[in-house]
Amino acid sequence: MLAKTKTDTSKATQTQRSVQRKVDADDRKKAKSKPDGAMQAGARKYPEPPFPKQHHPKPGEEWQIKPAPLYDAPFWQGSKKLDGKVALITGGDSGIGRAVAVLFAREGADVALVYLSEDRDAGVTKQAVEAEGRRCLTLRGDVSRRPFCRRAVAATVKQLGGLDVLVNNAAFQVHSADFADLTEEHFDTTLKTNLYGYFHMAQEAMPHMKPGSAIINTGSVTGIDGSKQLIDYSMTKGGIHAFTKALSGNLIPKGIRVNAVAPGPVWTPLNPSEKTAEDVSQFGAKTPMKRPAQPEEIAPAYVFLASSQCSSYITGEILPIVGGY
Repeated sequence: MLAKTKTDTSKATQTQRSVQRKVDADDRKKAKSKPDGAMQAGARKYPEPPFPKQHHPKPGEEWQIKPAPLYDAPFWQGSKKLDGKVALITGGDSGIGRAVAVLFAREGADVALVYLSEDRDAGVTKQAVEAEGRRCLTLRGDVSRRPFCRRAVAATVKQLGGLDVLVNNAAFQVHSADFADLTEEHFDTTLKTNLYGYFHMAQEAMPHMKPGSAIINTGSVTGIDGSKQLIDYSMTKGGIHAFTKALSGNLIPKGIRVNAVAPGPVWTPLNPSEKTAEDVSQFGAKTPMKRPAQPEEIAPAYVFLASSQCSSYITGEILPIVGGY
């Protein structure tokens, strides 16, 4: 019996070592081979790191970014998902906001764009929306200030005839490597833009919205996982997620759905105006897909959540789009 046991264990040991030898050989081959590139699963090939080293002044302007963010989604075919609707998009001049504006227009919506000071970017987005055959209103102002939010909503309703979809997307983000260096002014600017701005716009928009309308908030993977260098930003994005869930329950009796999209790294003006030039060159490289998303890869989620054809039974959800995290 003992001899048989010894034979069995010897065979098991040999089997384990045989498996180990194969894995070791495979590892050596992979170590010599060229590393895998970024994952490309879209309708076209998207840029991947390394990017040119760059650092731009706030608030960040899309026309300065190299390579230019991709927003026009040339293979997206509109199907009247938002036909006859009116949408107001904060931070709508560039990045995710621009891509959302273009797809909303392609789906039949007129669009009002709120932006801080990026006149050139806003003009390009306005032209892109109008090229889709829809009206576009541009509104320059600071969403952290309640009077501006009130005027923006009033102008949208007056000039475009109503308000069916609100996209809260404007954001302020700047890293602080050491928590002790995060100033009250920095902290206050982040909270005023990212939390107060969403609160002001939602509260001003709500009285004009009918059953079937939608509010879509832009959250972030940092609101789920946190980021040690973006403590204030992560805090606001987590707050936006909670705001989304709480507000969705409050507005169910009014027939207004409230959801959020929580992107991972996206190639927009936000990050080249936030990170060091060295960090920008490797932006998105640490995701499983080894690249950041392009704005046009995120925008379809907003169409989905805005359209009652697609998401009439969805409210209070946080939709992460994080490249495989």
